[in-house]
Amino acid sequence: MSATESVRVRVPAKVNVQLAVGAARPDGFHDLANVFLAVGLYDEITVTPADELRITCTGPDAAQVPLDRTNLAARAALALAQRHGIDPRVHIHIAKDIPVAGGMAGGSADGAGALLACDTLWSLDTSRDELLAICAELGSDVPFSLIGGAALGTGRGEQLTPLAVGGDFHWVFAVADGGLSTPTVFREFDRRTEGTPVPAPSADPALLEALRTGDATALAGALSNDLQPAALTLRPSLADTLAAGTAAGALASLVSGSGPTTAFLTKDPDAAKEVAEALHTSGTCRTARVASSPAKGATVV
Repeated sequence: MSATESVRVRVPAKVNVQLAVGAARPDGFHDLANVFLAVGLYDEITVTPADELRITCTGPDAAQVPLDRTNLAARAALALAQRHGIDPRVHIHIAKDIPVAGGMAGGSADGAGALLACDTLWSLDTSRDELLAICAELGSDVPFSLIGGAALGTGRGEQLTPLAVGGDFHWVFAVADGGLSTPTVFREFDRRTEGTPVPAPSADPALLEALRTGDATALAGALSNDLQPAALTLRPSLADTLAAGTAAGALASLVSGSGPTTAFLTKDPDAAKEVAEALHTSGTCRTARVASSPAKGATVV
């Protein structure tokens, strides 16, 4: 393979249309019923042969992305290379468009994208099951970033069951200043629920049916996120963002994953544009992005 060859992979963000969280497990994780929906905001990962493993990043908030071996893209390349006895001499470039530390699995997307890109660059033809196993080792959200579409994640979110989606859903994502640490949000969840019974998480049948039929109104009535109270405790200003989007005509609003990005479901693309414009001028967020779902998972382009 010549040094001029490269592989580029596009990988989507996600929104959790349901995030049911169980009590903390002995290993520190939580059992989840996590209904993922991939949305059309993308990072692009380009890998090129190099003298050594190197990470670069451009795009919004690129300065917040670690460029060492703690980056999930680097960890993915290292894990794949180790499985196949390869020296991971590759330059990984991340073109960011998914909000950083925003609860939309941007880092997980980069890990899944780098894994597929390196597998393609190195002509390894690793099986889908083995790629998913590596993803699960990297992080709870990484397997879904690889497959995209819609899925129910159980265990700590890494055990995926694909879900049928009967139509397109239209979203606005309000990007906050700064990020929220997922472990910090889970610790706040644990603090808030300490001493009270936490029910075992399970998927909401009404929500799954709304996805299957493509019914945006029904989906709006079923959206839920057990981490939202914790995120709002840590970032009370998010309540103003949620209120602004709802006042602008969103069918429903919620914190995306662990936040601080907030998600607004709308009835159609025109309504999404109106909600985004209202959020832009509300002063409650840094920017607002329109996207539709479902979206394909990591894809070589």
